[in-house]
Amino acid sequence: MRLDPDQLGRSKSDLAETLRRLRLEAGLTGDRLSARCGISQSKISKIETGRVTPTLVDVELILRALGVSGSLLQEISALARIANTEWQDKRASWRRGVGKRQAELLSLETDATELRYFLPAMITGLLATPEYIRASLSHSPGDKTAVTGRKLERQAVLYDESKSFTFLLTEQAVNWALIPPPAMVFRDSRDVLHYREIFAMFEDRALFGDDARARLRDWAGRYRGTPRDL
Repeated sequence: MRLDPDQLGRSKSDLAETLRRLRLEAGLTGDRLSARCGISQSKISKIETGRVTPTLVDVELILRALGVSGSLLQEISALARIANTEWQDKRASWRRGVGKRQAELLSLETDATELRYFLPAMITGLLATPEYIRASLSHSPGDKTAVTGRKLERQAVLYDESKSFTFLLTEQAVNWALIPPPAMVFRDSRDVLHYREIFAMFEDRALFGDDARARLRDWAGRYRGTPRDL
């Protein structure tokens, strides 16, 4: 069997179908494949139905268990890399539905053990109040009540002590007043101290005055085709 990536497409669903077809051609049940590769049968089922995107390690273990080698191994591994880096624009996400997107995020957060969030514009739903979530969805299509519920449901993952979380917020994200001021203010002094420490870390590394102007001139020069050494 030889796979043509152009025929397969480059998506999670293609990878799921390919792995399922290879298992069937090898004459293995999901249970037998699970025993061979050390991945739970339930996860293999989710991978084959596209509910979970397998990691590159998962794919390697499955392909070894199925005896896949040579060019076919390389092609499927390439497909796995594409599936793990697949990007969809905002309009495509809206066409699929915001609720569907929330379900996908919940699945990713459930499987992950180390989660890092960079929040340049606004607070993530994991840390937001119901009022903030509803305000952030003001321009989104669909049932906002259902999506708000899904976002709040995702917050349960914060109580899983087996996971670690890092949230990096800009001043813009913290200060964008989507809702009235009383609902935007942190009241716990520990929260305030935490964000002051993050701000101080960035402030210590920031450039001001003449240094900032020199750096901006250098960047401007690069775009104008006259780069200068720092």
